[in-house]
Amino acid sequence: MQKEQQAPTTKPLTGQEYLDSLKDDREIWLDGEKVKDVANHPAFRNSARSIARLYDALHDPKYKDVLTTETDTGSGGYTFKYFKASKSAQDLIESRDAIAEWTKLTYGQMGRTPDYKASFLATLGGNPEYYAPFSDNAKFWYKEAQEKNWFFNHAIVNPPVDRNKEVHEVGDVFIRVEKETDQGLIVSGSKMVATGSALTNYNFVGTYGLPIKQKEFAVVFIAPMDTPGVKLISRASFELKSAVMGTPFDYPLSSRFDENDAVLVFDKALIPWENILIYEDMKKTTSFFVESGFINRFTFQGVTRLAVKLDFIIGVLMKALKTAGTDEFRGVQAQLGEIIAWRHMFWSLSDSMALNPTKLENGTVIPNINGGLAYRIFLQEGWPKIKGIIQQIVAGNLIVQPSSARDFLNPEFRPTLDQLYRGSNGIDAESKIKVIKLLWDAIGTDFGGRSELYERNYAGNQDDIRLQTLYNAQGTGKADEFMAFAEQCMDDYDLHGWKGDTWINPTDINFYENR
Repeated sequence: MQKEQQAPTTKPLTGQEYLDSLKDDREIWLDGEKVKDVANHPAFRNSARSIARLYDALHDPKYKDVLTTETDTGSGGYTFKYFKASKSAQDLIESRDAIAEWTKLTYGQMGRTPDYKASFLATLGGNPEYYAPFSDNAKFWYKEAQEKNWFFNHAIVNPPVDRNKEVHEVGDVFIRVEKETDQGLIVSGSKMVATGSALTNYNFVGTYGLPIKQKEFAVVFIAPMDTPGVKLISRASFELKSAVMGTPFDYPLSSRFDENDAVLVFDKALIPWENILIYEDMKKTTSFFVESGFINRFTFQGVTRLAVKLDFIIGVLMKALKTAGTDEFRGVQAQLGEIIAWRHMFWSLSDSMALNPTKLENGTVIPNINGGLAYRIFLQEGWPKIKGIIQQIVAGNLIVQPSSARDFLNPEFRPTLDQLYRGSNGIDAESKIKVIKLLWDAIGTDFGGRSELYERNYAGNQDDIRLQTLYNAQGTGKADEFMAFAEQCMDDYDLHGWKGDTWINPTDINFYENR
């Protein structure tokens, strides 16, 4: 009797499989040239290997239990926990811990790692009906992404062109459908910021913020990175600059964690029907960002990543203060304590989002949006404040450092450095400068400057994220609750004094009543 064949057990990509997956016909432009092999180009190769390291961790017994869980697709395999729709607060806590553990491998420096887009991909399985009439597409991509943990990224922001105009009035720049075919939609236009997209397998393209008023602009879809007619225009590579002008000692973050931002361009690109998630539904195209649960989930990943980043920054800062001998100064300690308080707040927000989830269809839950909305605003306030404190209390140490590791490697010059750059508390010059250069790369180099801009604009412009917080309060009834609470207080009194007998009216002692 022939044995019944079983479906193959699927596993996430390994690091090498991920690197191999980048060897396709993607079109990436950098410094006036097409990048032929992104996985091995000096502008991208170490960042690619930082991502590969994340994939390898999914198969490493040291991390596997924290990072992975069984799939819910019937594959019999396992997946990174956040790629799977959550059913309980416990699921969310475990996903948070998985996000944190993965983030530690990049010290919180990479924000668009594969678990970031898992924020969206899990909503495809948690509520595929939302994407009707393309529900089957949502189910397919949920299964496909979960079983392989493909590296998705997104581009949802319109380029900063003619922002005083309606979306449909900038059709020469913004994403639009040119025509329908039997195979799919022909799409042209551009999106940004496409962070890290050069190293991804797929790009998710949608709309954020502005209302859509013409159907050809109402489209949300998935596009493989090697889709003909798709190209990326990359910004300057900090990884490349650090390799040309320095060493890992000089640029320990720039040289391996640069998520190259880009403009994603579609030039009459064919998007197959099976890759379409929303089309011609103007309301849903504009509102899916909130209605699908995406905003709840991406802010959950974001606040966790930032909390880990602050753990790292605080550690580096404490070491830097020790090298200067200022770690016992009362004023310095007070400001360090403020940074630690910011850290505590973001970790607490991640706890709150997980432990007070919002229930959705099909028995799924998503993180509580209140913590996510608070994170988006306080992130913009917090990181510049933290950076300012670091600049203030580390001060000139951040500037007065040898030009590169090669200074230390010169035997004639080394004794001078050992004498003049020695640290306090018995710390030698090399160890001191290693710490200072790490801290400077985090906040002061091109990489550090971009990091601040990323944190400040991570989830949209400052007006928009505040307006969304207000609109959420209005849409959920919270605004009415706030006003009702105020009315409750105002109902206790009128022009004649206190109403009811709880409080005593001052008629016996009031000046005007008794004059």
